This record gives sequence, structure tokens and C-alpha cells, in this order.
Amino acid sequence: MLKKELGLLVLILVIGFITAAINPQFASQVNLMNLANQIGLFGLISIGVGLVIITGGVELSVGSMFALLGVIFLDLLVNHELGWPLSLLITLAGGSALGAIHGLLVTRLKMQPFVVTLCGLLLYRGIARWYTADSTQGFGYGEGYETLEWLMSGRTYNIPHTFIFLIIVAAIMAVVLHRSVYGRYLFAVGKSEEAARFSGIPTNAVITMAYVIAGTLAGISSVFFVFYTQSVSPSAHGNFYELYAIAAAVLGGCSLRGGEGSILGIVLGTVLLQVLQNLVNILGIPSSLNFAVMGAVILLGVLTDQQLQRRRQHRLATASADARELAKEGTAGAAV
Repeated sequence: MLKKELGLLVLILVIGFITAAINPQFASQVNLMNLANQIGLFGLISIGVGLVIITGGVELSVGSMFALLGVIFLDLLVNHELGWPLSLLITLAGGSALGAIHGLLVTRLKMQPFVVTLCGLLLYRGIARWYTADSTQGFGYGEGYETLEWLMSGRTYNIPHTFIFLIIVAAIMAVVLHRSVYGRYLFAVGKSEEAARFSGIPTNAVITMAYVIAGTLAGISSVFFVFYTQSVSPSAHGNFYELYAIAAAVLGGCSLRGGEGSILGIVLGTVLLQVLQNLVNILGIPSSLNFAVMGAVILLGVLTDQQLQRRRQHRLATASADARELAKEGTAGAAV
């Protein structure tokens, strides 16, 4: 565990203990399990968005993806009665396809990730509203997919399946990011795409795959959220979820410059963000301040990243100057 992750863990524990001391309800089993459910729901999309940020990009469209993929999933499942396995598969494929489109636009057409995903944010929301005639979609009588409902919103030993699934995905992605060739390529591209390309790394494929993973995780998350909310209102479903994901990734140590980050950090960032949101509710702070808290958290994360970057640059400059001084002394000694 690195210093950033350890610091995050300590901060989470301190905030948790203080909140529990003020209001014991925070430490109740019901609240902790609900908190775990929220962490599982938002942790999945945060991992995908975090991978994109590591490449030096940004993903702003996941909230609108939720709305579009959510209404498509419900339409296939309820209205067309395709059965939940096929409906789920099509939804995941849709998320992957949207991610691939983003990746290709960024790598092949050299469009800015901000522009591409901002257009996606608007486009997918608009399509979702048109697709449903701007009406809320639901499960109807909810018959025929009890198994899927249990998988998506049930619990095992009182632990939410969303949280269990997050742990599984986080473990897999930790191996991919920190123990595989693709992970090394991802960090290399984030630090300097041009240098990575000259080193023989297929930068276009690496970046595109990051967007595909983000889209796939958004597809999975959209189904979890459908069963969590039990309906999808295309005008509001998933609003600002991309900001939650970005905030969690930045809090977890992902630099907006790219080239830095860890899966553990992203998960801990999600935990901290959800603990803060829960704290607002538990302590009776007006819920209207939720977004203010999130904005302050993102600002604090960016400022911290900048300070750490300056310290690293200062250390590198000092080490380089010391090395040059030693080299001069060695040359002078050899001349004598």
C-alpha cells in the first residue's frame, strides 16, 4: 500500500470514527450495508473512468450512458421479453460499443477526449429521452426475472451483491493495471503518449481499450442501478454520476495529467466520497450541499495533486543538480 492509499484509509477511518461518535446510527449495520451498496454501485464506474484518466483522457458521458443503456435494457426485458440473459448481454455490448466509438474518435480522428465525451453526454441523454418519449420506464409487474433481481440487488450473508461484485472487478482490474503488459503500457501512454509511441507501444489500441473497459463497466453498472432505482427516468437518471466517478478517481490518486493512479486508490476514493455523502445525511446537513461537498472534494484533490507534482519536480531538479556537481568534481579530480 502506497502513501496515498494509506493516507486515504486513515482519513476514512478518522471521519468514520468521528461521525459515529457524533451519531451512533452511522455505525449501525443497516447504515453500513447501505453504504456498502452505494460504494459498490459507484465504485464500478469509478474504476472505468479512472483507467481513462490514467491515459490522460476524461470520460464525461457515463451518466448519460446509464440513462440510455438503462432504458434499452428495460425495453428489451419488459416490452420485447427477450429474457434477462440476452437483454443483459446486449446492454453490456452496447456499453462496450459506445466506449469503442469514444476511443476511435480520440485516437483515429485525434479529437479531444473532453469534446468527444461531452458530446456523448448530450447525445445519449437526448436519444434516451426520444427513445422513451421522455417517459419513465419501469418493470411493470416484475415477473420472470426474479433470479436477475436477486443477483443485481440481493445480498449474501447480508453483504450487498453490488459490493461483492466491486471487490471481484477491483481485484481483476488491479492485476490488469499493475501486473500486466497492458497496465504498463497504460501508464506509459499517460505519462507521454509520444514517447510511448516511439517505444513501439500501440498507443491507439491502449487508449481505445481503456474507453471500452469504461463503457463495459458503465453497462454493468447501469443494470445494477436499474434494479436499485426500480425505474429509469431518462431526463434525470444518472445525472452527475460522471462527476462522482471523476471525484473518486482524483481522490484516489489519479492525476488529471495522466500516468498515475491505482485501483485500490480509486476504490478508497469511492469509499471516502460515499462516506462524506452519508455523513451529510446522518448529521442532518441539508442535502442540497451534496454537490458543494463533491466540488470541494474535487478541488482539494486537484490542489493536492499539483503540490505533489511540484515536490516531485523539485526533488528531480535537486537530484539532477547534485549529479552534475558530482560529475564535475570527478572530472576535476581525474584531471589533477
